[in-house]
Amino acid sequence: MSLKKKIAKYFDDEKGNAKGEDLLDYFISVLILINVLAIILESYKEIYTTYKTFFTLLELFTIIVFSIEYVVRVWVSDLIYPTLSPTRARLKYVFSFMGLVDLASILPFYLPFIVTLDLRIVRLLRLFRLLRVLKLNRNFKSLAVIRSVIVKTKNEILVSAILVFILLIIASTLMFYIENKAQPEAFENIGQSLWWAVATLTTVGYGDIYPITGLGKIMSAVIALLGIGFVALPTGIISSAYIEEIRSQKQSEKCVCPHCHKEINN
Repeated sequence: MSLKKKIAKYFDDEKGNAKGEDLLDYFISVLILINVLAIILESYKEIYTTYKTFFTLLELFTIIVFSIEYVVRVWVSDLIYPTLSPTRARLKYVFSFMGLVDLASILPFYLPFIVTLDLRIVRLLRLFRLLRVLKLNRNFKSLAVIRSVIVKTKNEILVSAILVFILLIIASTLMFYIENKAQPEAFENIGQSLWWAVATLTTVGYGDIYPITGLGKIMSAVIALLGIGFVALPTGIISSAYIEEIRSQKQSEKCVCPHCHKEINN
């Protein structure tokens, strides 16, 4: 087996089964988590000033590792997608969701060397480092369950989201016409009423905007009660689908012997 094929096994997210693949996944995952922690700690001026050199070296090491990973993934794409031509296989990876995440996680480091950017833009681009946490989806296979659940329930989630959106618009519009005369500064327009509707429908209730009329209070109570049911819909849909997906995976891990018809655990 050629060296390229051996390397490809480490980076094939679907079929990879090379020895040490898990070790590579754990290494990348730990590095991602360390980077996220570093981003948080950098926001503390005292810590950043004291350990500035460490943060710089960590970023440099991370960029080197992720850059090598990105280049290697592009290089072995023709083996991962053997049905495509080498060029199309590489383009498929580059423009795939994970390929774009891989690129976005290293691009902010290189952009200032390619084009002259305003320092504010550079700081903004550094936020893209947080996209590295999305790379965990590749390294932890169990996270694929969540992705599968969301894909399977996307239609149901979309319907429930539309229902919530419609309820928000109706509630904010009604509350605007009910409360506008009583407190025009709080319910100046439907946009401000929409903020109240979101806070009430999600039962967060910040209390910065609230009705003072009798009819407005009744409307607020009704919206709050409806919010308990409507906003909980997506949670229930995802929860039930998640349980079903786990049950389905456990069943698929078993096989039936064709000779004695006895269930045998793998």
